[in-house]
Amino acid sequence: MKSIFEVGNLKSNGHYALATVYQNTVYVSGQFAINPETCEKKFGTIEEETLQALKNVEMIIEASGSKKEKILRMALYIQDVKLWDKVYAVYKEFFGEHKPARTVVPTNELHFGFKIEIDAIAYI
Repeated sequence: MKSIFEVGNLKSNGHYALATVYQNTVYVSGQFAINPETCEKKFGTIEEETLQALKNVEMIIEASGSKKEKILRMALYIQDVKLWDKVYAVYKEFFGEHKPARTVVPTNELHFGFKIEIDAIAYI
């Protein structure tokens, strides 16, 4: 088992790994819209936050030796289910033809006030 705590300037800031790799499977912790160059929170529209969180997941997956086309499962936690249409448009464009298994979980609030958090499982 291998734990990844840092990818570029993205770092785990608590008692967790950004990703854990076990038997050619990558488990990515929930990602927010954090600027991977400055590590600053990147609050914006739901579309902007979704795209940045997806890009952060992709960065971590690539650092683990995989790629977004090998993502098996995604979980998307959104602040309000009414935002789903906008999230879906970004998600669909990001993945193109690839369609991983997916769960969408509406929540009341997310940490730091973000609108979306995304985790993933991929294979290498």
